[in-house]
Amino acid sequence: MSESVFYMAKMDCPTEEQLIRNRMKHVDGVEKLDFDLMRRRLTVTHSHADDTTLLAALTSLSLDPKTVPLETDGEHTHEHPAAVPRLTWILSGISGITAAAAEIAAWTTGKESSPLVIALALLSIALGGRDTLRKGWLSVRNFTLNINFLMTVAIVGAVAIGQWPEAAMVTFLFGVAEMIEALSLERARNAISSLMEMTPETAAIRDDSGQWIQVNAADVQIGQIARVKPGERIPLDGEIVSGSSAVNQAPITGESMPVEKKAGDPVFAGTVNERGAFEFRITANKGNTTLARIIHTVQEAQSERAPTQRFVDSFAHYYTPAVVVAAVLVASLPPLLFHAPFSPWLYKALVMLVIACPCALVISTPVTIVSGLAAAAKRGILIKGGVYLEQGRRIKAIALDKTGTLTHGKPVVTDVIALNGQSADELLHWTASLDAQSEHPVASAIVAHCVRAHGDQRCSLLPVTNFEAIAGKGVKGRINGRLYYVGNHRLVEENGVCGPHVEEVLKRLEQEGKTVVVLTSDTEALAVLAVADTLRETSASVIHALHALGLRTIMLTGDNDTTARAIAAQAGIDDVRGNLLPEDKLSALTGLLDQYGGVGMVGDGINDAPALAKATLGFAMGSAGTGAAIETADVSLMQDDLRNLPVFISLSRQTTRILTQNIALALSIKAVFFALALAGHATLWMAVFADLGASLLVVSNGMRILRASRKHI
Repeated sequence: MSESVFYMAKMDCPTEEQLIRNRMKHVDGVEKLDFDLMRRRLTVTHSHADDTTLLAALTSLSLDPKTVPLETDGEHTHEHPAAVPRLTWILSGISGITAAAAEIAAWTTGKESSPLVIALALLSIALGGRDTLRKGWLSVRNFTLNINFLMTVAIVGAVAIGQWPEAAMVTFLFGVAEMIEALSLERARNAISSLMEMTPETAAIRDDSGQWIQVNAADVQIGQIARVKPGERIPLDGEIVSGSSAVNQAPITGESMPVEKKAGDPVFAGTVNERGAFEFRITANKGNTTLARIIHTVQEAQSERAPTQRFVDSFAHYYTPAVVVAAVLVASLPPLLFHAPFSPWLYKALVMLVIACPCALVISTPVTIVSGLAAAAKRGILIKGGVYLEQGRRIKAIALDKTGTLTHGKPVVTDVIALNGQSADELLHWTASLDAQSEHPVASAIVAHCVRAHGDQRCSLLPVTNFEAIAGKGVKGRINGRLYYVGNHRLVEENGVCGPHVEEVLKRLEQEGKTVVVLTSDTEALAVLAVADTLRETSASVIHALHALGLRTIMLTGDNDTTARAIAAQAGIDDVRGNLLPEDKLSALTGLLDQYGGVGMVGDGINDAPALAKATLGFAMGSAGTGAAIETADVSLMQDDLRNLPVFISLSRQTTRILTQNIALALSIKAVFFALALAGHATLWMAVFADLGASLLVVSNGMRILRASRKHI
């Protein structure tokens, strides 16, 4: 099987999608059709040797198809034409003027079928109804019941019963409705395409002679050195090799404040260098940058149908034929059964056909979903599809890994307690000097803390002689000729220098979940130092926000129970499970799913993979620059911060509320006008206005998510 991608310049809404489906099902060798209405793309899975047959079939629908090379389906997309061409505006304006003139002429003369009225109406229909009538004819040819078919029948029917001014006005108003719908969809498209405009097309690269030259970003190779000046956007992903600056990473992580960058730090394409020039080594070429992966993921996500969208599409599939049948019955039964005049009942049936247009109903879901996905991406939340955006509302509990999720993921010194009246800073210096020759993570944390405490990266540690590592207990060595030990509780007891005053401090710190070491001489205990993986500054507020949303929180960690409970208590977590291996986490999550139904799991996307896969939704932490996490998680929190977790839950709930509102609004308006039509109080142009108003209301309501995301969610 082969795959071909086509750019369909005139494919704007589900109306064209159904038309294409009905046409392509008669083409042999077509296995599957995938539609991306927002990018106007159609992907065809087929068994043909080339695209000739497919292109001919699509061209017959007058949708201006063009073949898109598969390799271009990445960071940038095909250029879209104007949503409404200038000529269309002009012709529509003239159509409106002549339709109004026909109405005025009919009203002043009292003759709706006079030559002047007919001439004005025909001119209006010819100018404003070209696309509608052409699409209606295509629908008839391809046996597709859609809005263009319904409007064509309504226009022809109005002409047939002599309602010339109304036929002209309906044609004009429907053309205006189509233009407004196209403009509304263009706004939704722009929410995605704005992501693609963040990377510059050129980059300043150092050539072999050491000169800086501007080259096309697509031609830059991995390993080359690039330079960025203050105020410029970074063209490609890389790692700083010289210089420093503050970089605005909002396009990638959603962080509102610039991040300080220095040599060795990563930088991402599309982010803005706030101040200071720097040079960086390219680590990803164009199309493979973090931003490119984000764009690709968002594009793929918005092309997949969410549950509500699938329901609405299925509903519309049966709804439109049902209304057509109802309209036929309304037009035929009263005259046949009750000898009622045919013309008034035909008119009522035509009004019903116009009201039957499912556009407002069908268009509301993709616009709302795309707005939600784009709003999330701008906040640093990458969602793999509309299905996951909707599933967020089902979450009743959140399970979180500890290390690297709730905590920073690396040990730091939290306490330095002097036991004999000496300076804590001096005792820290002695301890770090001994630990500098050890590779233990706790020793490394103590040395790093000492360097930071002195405020000097060239912190001068004391020389140590006769250094020796004591397996499983600690280290010893001589400083200025005197013997010192740094070790655990057992080493202190073996050396006979552990008294009640030491025990009391050790017990208190260990109950707080900290790892404790003691500095001693050969005669006394000098200091107690505690090391712990500390809670992130934002974790407690995030847990509070989740509780405010009505969610239960559970910690799943491989750490011991004491440490886990200490961290859970600091964060305010409801339930804690410690000493868990990956398979134990999976088992625990299965139990939580049975208990709560919908459970989210937050982890690093690698060690917690089984639990992330099992959860209703898997959230990957800190995915910026991590391709695997972006590709595997249901939701990636691009900023290494949990604060976007409650934002996602709120966004999911808001999206679901708006989807429900739009469906209810569209169906309510139709129900009211159906009743008015049967009662004889609705006219054709009123029906078009109602459909136009419903479409505008649901699109505007759906795009509220984007407007709200600029403030808060």
